[in-house]
Amino acid sequence: MIDLYTWPTPNGFKISIMLEETGLPYKVTAVDINVGDQFKPEFLKISPNNKIPAIVDRDGPDGKPYPMFESGAILLYLAEKTGRFMPRPVAERYSVVQWLMFQMGGIGPMLGQAHHFRKYAPEPIPYAIERYTNEAARLYGVLDARLGDSEYLAGDYSIADMAVFPWLSPHKNQGQDLADFPNVKRWFEAIAARPAVQRGLAVLADRRAVRQDIDAKTRSILFGAAQYRRRA
Repeated sequence: MIDLYTWPTPNGFKISIMLEETGLPYKVTAVDINVGDQFKPEFLKISPNNKIPAIVDRDGPDGKPYPMFESGAILLYLAEKTGRFMPRPVAERYSVVQWLMFQMGGIGPMLGQAHHFRKYAPEPIPYAIERYTNEAARLYGVLDARLGDSEYLAGDYSIADMAVFPWLSPHKNQGQDLADFPNVKRWFEAIAARPAVQRGLAVLADRRAVRQDIDAKTRSILFGAAQYRRRA
């Protein structure tokens, strides 16, 4: 049994999709990042960076409970645990790792910034909007070129695809149109059609609210003083 601590965000969906794809039994605990659940001491013991998702594998190494944070690390762990979605030969394995790191270092941070400055910034900052929208377009272009040569990012469907896919769901909020990236569009639609992906995206879907305006308290929790407070 895997205890999954999550919220319906792109990073959270990476792990619920992987758990559904592997068939591992799991129990979901909602960590409502809008009200500050991520700062509770019991969650910080599992995820010291106060970010979702996190897991506890009740049957971890040596049969002992094993907590993990950082979505990329969790994907690697679950792939190794199950022997799925991560090939064993070195060349194929590190093709997956490269594209997973591309998501962790580029797709997530840069698309997240595009989304933030286009949707959540308290006032429009044209320079930031242009910079991150353009960088998002560049990254979509990198994906499109790769997917013109390969059905999936690392050859076969893998944890690299599971990591990138949820981040492209809000493409409109990133200032992107999938029609401009036909190879990405083909890939995106193929993954979206997978039953396990659909089940993974349904986790806590009823808790996902479309926020147009954020009150001052929620803004502080998500983006402001509460986020940056030092914690023991």
